[in-house]
Amino acid sequence: MFIATLVLSALLALVFLGAGMSKVTKNKMMVEAATTHGFTVGQYQLIGAAEVAGAAGLVIGLWWAPLGVAAAVGLTLLMVGAVITHVRFKEKFALVAPSLVLAVLSAVAVVLRVVTA
Repeated sequence: MFIATLVLSALLALVFLGAGMSKVTKNKMMVEAATTHGFTVGQYQLIGAAEVAGAAGLVIGLWWAPLGVAAAVGLTLLMVGAVITHVRFKEKFALVAPSLVLAVLSAVAVVLRVVTA
C-alpha cells in the first residue's frame, strides 16, 4: 500500500509543482486565467505558492506522515476551490475536469497516507 502512496504522492507533487511554478512565475496563460476568474496576479501567485508548498509537503510527507496528510488535505481543498471557481464561471466540463480529477486524487492521497502512516 505504501508503494501506491509513494507513486500517487510523487505524481501529484510533479503536477502541482509545475502548475504552481507557472503561477508564481506569472506565465502568460496563468495571468490570463487569473484575470478571467477575477483574481489579481498577486492572488494567483499565492495560489501557486500554496501548490508548490503542497508539492513539497507531499514529498517530505513520505518520511513524515503528518506533513504528507496536511499537504494532501490542503491540496484537496485548493482543488475543491478551483472546481467551485470553474463552475461559478459556467465553464465547460473540459475546463473543470482537471481540477476535479486532482481534487479526487488528492483526497485519495490523504486516505493512503493516513492508512500507511
